[in-house]
Amino acid sequence: MHIFVNVIPLNNILLLIMKLSFISLVALFCSLVACTHNSSESKDEDYAALVNPFIGTDFTGNTYPGAQAPFGMVQLSPDNGLAGWDRIAGYYYPDSTIAGFSHTHLSGTGAGDLYDVSFMPVTLPYKEQSEGNLGIYSKFNHSDEHAYAGYYSVLLKDYNIKVELTATERVGIQRYTFPAAESAVFLNLKKAMNWDFTNDSQIAIVDSCTIEGYRFSQGWARDQKLFFRSRFSKPFESVDIDTTAVVLKGQRIGTAYIAQFKFNTKDGEQITVATSLSSVSEEGAEKNLSAEAPHDDFDRYVADAKDRWNAQLGKINVQGTNTDDKVQFYTSLYHTMLAPTIYSDVDGSYRGADGEIHKTDGWVNYSTFSLWDTYRASHPLFTYTEPDRTNDMIKSFLAFFEQHGRLPLWPLWGGETEMMIGYHAVPVIVDAYLKGIGDFDAEQALNACVVSADMDSYRGLGLYKKHGYIPYNITYDNSENWSLSKTLEYAYDDYCIARMAEKMGKKDILKIDEEFALDFDVLGYLDPNITVCIIKDGKLVEKKKLQLPQKIINVEKCKNPRCITSVEQGLDHVFYLANKDKRIYRCLYCETKVEKK
Repeated sequence: MHIFVNVIPLNNILLLIMKLSFISLVALFCSLVACTHNSSESKDEDYAALVNPFIGTDFTGNTYPGAQAPFGMVQLSPDNGLAGWDRIAGYYYPDSTIAGFSHTHLSGTGAGDLYDVSFMPVTLPYKEQSEGNLGIYSKFNHSDEHAYAGYYSVLLKDYNIKVELTATERVGIQRYTFPAAESAVFLNLKKAMNWDFTNDSQIAIVDSCTIEGYRFSQGWARDQKLFFRSRFSKPFESVDIDTTAVVLKGQRIGTAYIAQFKFNTKDGEQITVATSLSSVSEEGAEKNLSAEAPHDDFDRYVADAKDRWNAQLGKINVQGTNTDDKVQFYTSLYHTMLAPTIYSDVDGSYRGADGEIHKTDGWVNYSTFSLWDTYRASHPLFTYTEPDRTNDMIKSFLAFFEQHGRLPLWPLWGGETEMMIGYHAVPVIVDAYLKGIGDFDAEQALNACVVSADMDSYRGLGLYKKHGYIPYNITYDNSENWSLSKTLEYAYDDYCIARMAEKMGKKDILKIDEEFALDFDVLGYLDPNITVCIIKDGKLVEKKKLQLPQKIINVEKCKNPRCITSVEQGLDHVFYLANKDKRIYRCLYCETKVEKK
């Protein structure tokens, strides 16, 4: 077996392919060094078909089998309808029920959140179960499921409805194949699972085929605001809308909407529903829908999704006869491309970490960064396979810094979850900078790194700065028993900052966060290349670029034994700058030379 790749390093390939068997590591290394890529052979390979989205949906893999474009905002996937650790991704392979198809999911995490904008097609009368908050549901068999990259299908046994899913970057497209029946499609904005909680919602009828609305929720994604627009390929004959008050701590905070769209369907009749998302507004969702899915042509969008995935996965072409090995490899590679996720609308608008609406200048804003997990593996891979996306991801970090005051830790739907430790946007930025990737502002990036590394109130950083490590036996606000881990994480991130500063020609960066007298002339004399960042309350308030001072007092001592300073012991030793280019100072009293190298 040989792997032909453009420039993927050997260590990253080994991480990705894991259990692939090799004829010889020497042969593999030679193929990588040669940077050989057989485009004619890879062109005809259907990489999307080699992806098995069901891998990871059992045990604690916490993956979902549904449809998504590479790094897409939409993750359209079935939900079993029950809560629990095993069902954090919404779907658990041993289960036998489906209770909706929602448009947002997390892959591979330990956080149970999202599940936004859940549709469920049924025939009347439908089945509903209140136990375990299952709600409206159907039984299904795995023999009736089929999935590959960008596509999923299943038969809802209780209603004999085939459901098919695909997606563009910002739009989820569903196709339902109905029997002859009185049928309906439910849209449930009330239902929440695991950590998720509906704060407020709305469904508005635009016309006989189109609806729009929003779902505001609270979970791991704090104060998440999601807007949507949906278009049915067939006019619904009637609509029933049910609303209930959302009450929290005895106070009404919003309204939960459930809508039932009714149809009379013929045997084999197909209805598509295209739903776009936006963090900005219903108008933003409408723009996304019009731009990415203007037609009711499900097969077209399936083909487009497959083409996108083949282009992404085909950046690494594995050759061999063992199909199982290929499935493992390309499924693993596929999983690296489910997050981070696109967060800005087609016009560049997005809701920032400050809750305000911002707009990019020709770049794409990303969110869903599990940086503690990904800075070691997927982000180094992206620097080779996704340099343009890497550039946009770093610009997303810097925008987050401007809006939030520090670099992101684990952002989800534009907001910070405060999960995990370290400040690992730093190594992602530094890795890209050292490799010469992108056009992001390096000065701004370095400043953001320094500020984020200098917040005393953040998870023991003050103790780390004071001692050089975090003591295990000192408690502090929001402390966790991770003293060793934090020390290692902070040390590595600071090392990365030093590497970037070194590359930029900044010999030193001095961070001041306490009020005390500091002689900047002395610092400038010692090294005029020092940049002093004055930080108060975790924010950069002043930045000083030092230079050689015109005069120094009591920094050097005059070595001339006849100088008056040798006779008058209490007299200040004063030197003036005589030659700036040669960095020569002379004693004010006797002209004795001091040459600062």
